[in-house]
Amino acid sequence: MRKQNQRFLPSGRRNFLKTSAFLAAGALLIPKLGRSATPATRVKDIGIQLYTVRTEMLADPVGTLKKVAGVGFKELESARSDKGNYYGLKPKEIRKICDDLGMRLRSGHIHVDNDWQKSLEEATETGQNYIISAVLPSKGQTADHYKESAEAFNKLGEECKKAGLHFGYHNHDSEFAADNGTVLYDVLLKYTDPSLVTMEMDLGWVVAAGHDPFQYFNQYPGRFPLWHLKDMDKVQRRSVEFGQGKVDIKGLLQHAKQAGMKHFFLEQEEYAHSAFESIQLDYDYLAKLNY
Repeated sequence: MRKQNQRFLPSGRRNFLKTSAFLAAGALLIPKLGRSATPATRVKDIGIQLYTVRTEMLADPVGTLKKVAGVGFKELESARSDKGNYYGLKPKEIRKICDDLGMRLRSGHIHVDNDWQKSLEEATETGQNYIISAVLPSKGQTADHYKESAEAFNKLGEECKKAGLHFGYHNHDSEFAADNGTVLYDVLLKYTDPSLVTMEMDLGWVVAAGHDPFQYFNQYPGRFPLWHLKDMDKVQRRSVEFGQGKVDIKGLLQHAKQAGMKHFFLEQEEYAHSAFESIQLDYDYLAKLNY
């Protein structure tokens, strides 16, 4: 259609066109102005590794679990102690206590030793999902040893799978040493079967060892269903209350989906305050965090 010369249009027609153009331009702006910002994600189902309150658990496991629930924690991970895998409690006993308190025992650290079969049976009784080894056999810091360990973990993973559990491994900082330029933790990742071996990444120890968790999330997406979430003083190489160290807690949570994270557990090994004062500070920090 040939363009009309607006100068020769009736005044009513010119006003109509101006109004239409204004409304059209406004329509383009309305979605942007009216669109609400994406709501920030809040942390939920905050978990705790019971090693954080290990002294209290050994002295009074039932009372300590009640206090942990009172803080607001919803998920638990146990740890091997002088009184067994559940601080002296029987598997069915800790399961009932958790149920009554509105918590869920998700995971437990055990030793791969002569009590392995017992640990496996106890884990199934508690109803937990994961059974985690936090140590390698003491055969040296070599790539060959880590490859052998990975192969052994695959076999343990098969046993756990038959029992309805997931086997996993938890790192410290020693796994990030190198053998002839190869980072030993990378050997575990390369030779463990992801369908059989869960990697529980202790984010604080990764940072303390001078490595980047985000790099691992990029290189091995989905490989880290479990986390130990902690803040660290990199100079003193000790855990501190959230917000006091050098770990990017918010940034890590923003990459939870990329990492494959399903559950995380607060773990603090040292305290500026008492154990319960520290975990209250940590819980409050996470509960207020938007990411």
